[in-house]
Amino acid sequence: MADFGGDVELEAFRKEARSWLEANFPESLKGQAGAALASMEGSGPQGDMKLWKERMADKRWGAPTWPAEYGGGGLTPQQGRVLSQEMARVGAFNPMVFGMGITMIGPTILDYGTEDQKKTHIPPIVRGEVRWCVGYSEPNAGSDLASLQTRCEDKGDHWLINGQKIWTSGAQYSDWCGALVRTDPTVKKHDGISFLLINMRQPAIETRPIKLIAGASPFCETFFTDAVAPKDALLGKLNEGWSVGKRLLQHERASQTGVSMGGRATPLEDIARKYVGEDGKGRIADGDLRTRMIRHLMDARVHSLTLARAAAEAKGASGATNAASVLKNSATNVAQIRQEMVLEIMGHQGLGWEGEAFTSAEIEAVRGWLSGRAMSIYGGSVEVQNNIISKRILGLPDTTQSA
Repeated sequence: MADFGGDVELEAFRKEARSWLEANFPESLKGQAGAALASMEGSGPQGDMKLWKERMADKRWGAPTWPAEYGGGGLTPQQGRVLSQEMARVGAFNPMVFGMGITMIGPTILDYGTEDQKKTHIPPIVRGEVRWCVGYSEPNAGSDLASLQTRCEDKGDHWLINGQKIWTSGAQYSDWCGALVRTDPTVKKHDGISFLLINMRQPAIETRPIKLIAGASPFCETFFTDAVAPKDALLGKLNEGWSVGKRLLQHERASQTGVSMGGRATPLEDIARKYVGEDGKGRIADGDLRTRMIRHLMDARVHSLTLARAAAEAKGASGATNAASVLKNSATNVAQIRQEMVLEIMGHQGLGWEGEAFTSAEIEAVRGWLSGRAMSIYGGSVEVQNNIISKRILGLPDTTQSA
């Protein structure tokens, strides 16, 4: 006889989540996930955003499926999906997922950390009390990341770090950095790398923001000049940091497989009706635009269904897989095509940078399009993902070493 107890429990949790969200999610933040991302800069969230973050922290739903013993929500994967569905229903979002602590560093510490490291670092990540950055790329080590030269020397009772990182997202605001460093320069490049947890709040570390064409400065040059870290800051084994680093990249790519940042984006067809208008039959007036919109919406739906299928198939898996590379490229394609179509639909109103002639939504669309061009580069470029897909999923000959 079938056991439907699980479904009953899941529906009970759905009612609990719906009730809590309706009582605690500020109406003013409905569909405002982009504002949560912006609040990661400077002094952090204010007003209702701060209140929402505090409520989610108290509920432990910032990391709903992480182990309860480390401050997580302790929910099952099925309950986590239900929570996501209920948040989408009311236009809510998880204010914690825009930080690298939740999406990258935290999961990697759970994979490789000692018990002390988990107890020290995971609870403040879940509560959103600390901000993390990731120190990977260097001026001469981008796609060929294993060529990195930031030195880390064993000084007996501590590590001494010297070198430079670049494109360090959010480094100027971060409390901690998860960095790949070279601990043995005498062996082949992949084997002499270690992963270190570095406190950013020390004078030996300097950050210099890099201004991008979208007007923001999310990336930094980061300089380590005799920076220090305690001996227990090593994540994983000495000189085996390449495996830890690859695992973090898998978690990053898995976090980038969604098309939107949460909440509810304005439907593309609604934008088209506003700027292009309708014909006598109630259709978008431009026939060619209609056709391309339909193709895009189909691609977005296929991506969403594939993402759901991958999540279901990974139910018993130990963590992120190489399938994240497929989904990361798919998400990039869908998101960039949408951004381009929005500007096309807006016409000359999609050319605004500032000024009263443009609405905030129009200016945001322009800047979002500009910043969105980087999606095919960060987290591993499209070309790097294609290499991973060809070698590790399709089994084609391995002719390069990539992350």
